[in-house]
Amino acid sequence: MEKLIFEYSQAGKEGVTLPDGLKSSTVPEKLIPADLLRKTEMKLPEVSEPEVVRHFTNLSTMNHHVDKDFYPLGSCTMKYNPKINERCASLSGLANSHPLQDESTAQGALCILYEIEQYLCAITGMAAATLQPAAGSHGELTGVMLMKKYFDRKKEQRRYILIPDSAHGTNPSSAASANFETLPLKSDARGCIDLDDLRAKMNETVAGLMLTNPNTLGLFEEEVGEITRIVHCHGGLVYMDGANLNALLGIVRPGDMGFDITHINLHKTFSTPHGGGGPGSGAIAVTEKLAEFLPVPRIVKNGEQFALDENYPNSIGKVLGYFGNFGIIVRAYCYIRMMGLEGLKAISRNAILNANYLRTKLSQTFDIPYNRACMHEFVASGEKQHQQYGIKTLDIAKRLLDYGFHAPTVYFPLIVKEALMIEPTESESKETMDRFVEALLKIDRESAENPEKLHSAPWTTPVRRLDELKANKELNVCWGK
Repeated sequence: MEKLIFEYSQAGKEGVTLPDGLKSSTVPEKLIPADLLRKTEMKLPEVSEPEVVRHFTNLSTMNHHVDKDFYPLGSCTMKYNPKINERCASLSGLANSHPLQDESTAQGALCILYEIEQYLCAITGMAAATLQPAAGSHGELTGVMLMKKYFDRKKEQRRYILIPDSAHGTNPSSAASANFETLPLKSDARGCIDLDDLRAKMNETVAGLMLTNPNTLGLFEEEVGEITRIVHCHGGLVYMDGANLNALLGIVRPGDMGFDITHINLHKTFSTPHGGGGPGSGAIAVTEKLAEFLPVPRIVKNGEQFALDENYPNSIGKVLGYFGNFGIIVRAYCYIRMMGLEGLKAISRNAILNANYLRTKLSQTFDIPYNRACMHEFVASGEKQHQQYGIKTLDIAKRLLDYGFHAPTVYFPLIVKEALMIEPTESESKETMDRFVEALLKIDRESAENPEKLHSAPWTTPVRRLDELKANKELNVCWGK
């Protein structure tokens, strides 16, 4: 077990030695208000540089990540992040740029921002885009703020947003954050939106519908044309949660399906890293009628020069301090340029092929409630194991860690009991998926032969099973004596 870095600390140890003239702060104290000056020494560990490096290297090997092995986290699209993207983003002219430097000295960075907006519009079939939102949920909030602004300008008092019962939890949260109320939509027997329920609830008090397509069951909304038509007939807007865009690249575009707004997770679809709450990038793309409301500044091209333009009087304003998570955007730009349209299409086709391969392999052992051709992911159920052996989906997920795999998303979507939401992405080989299938089949056998082994899993990880409820209710991330 790796110790806390404070446990390595010894008085007098130094990680770096500075020349005497640089040891004191170079910021004159008179520039800092007296009430903001620290009165006591910071309680930092006193450790050497090798100790710091080894400590964090050791910690990194204890965590499961996509560079270590398969990470089939449904709806999160944990695909491999090509290292060439990292090299490009670390180029000094990009990594050392500053958002406040003069535009004339940042033409390359502005060109990248401008061009990736154009690429995202072409990929989604939309007219305009913004890169400001810092994550998918932030993109959702930006999207519903655009909806709010649109109806305010039309002087229409729209109160509700429709949310399918299989939606991501951030959808109703984003709608509520923009002062909308939400109405649930039922799923039909095939796992798609119940059109009769949509027709009954869609009227002139409803601002629109937030729809994930493919939905969280991994199923394409086959009646999407009729869905968008119903909403538009009542003057509403249709927002596409783009969390599952990895299934659509080069095959079908949100704009062509009738959506008015879509968010795009660069940290899912376009291979940029996920992180502990960040970095992310939840770009938004919209149709022409919503473009005037996009956040400012907008990136414009005048001849061969690029500039930041604030002159959009109907904009919702800024949603992030500067122009988006630039390093993440550079990674996604490289990925799109390397892949091209045919490469992007191959990504989605392979993701779909991989998901259906796993679904077929596991369907004899695990219940698949909506067992038909899926897109990039599918939802299995551990209900059979639960009923027969008392094994919960959580037990299956924890046991997978002992076989070297991260668990799928569990207990979501809520309309499937004991859900296991599995997304292989296009990154994984047949050999890796076969190892994953064999691990799940072994776990199924263990459910009958040695259920206690599953109840107590994991056995081989640095930390055994945690009390997750206690961790949520009594969060403590500080250390102190």
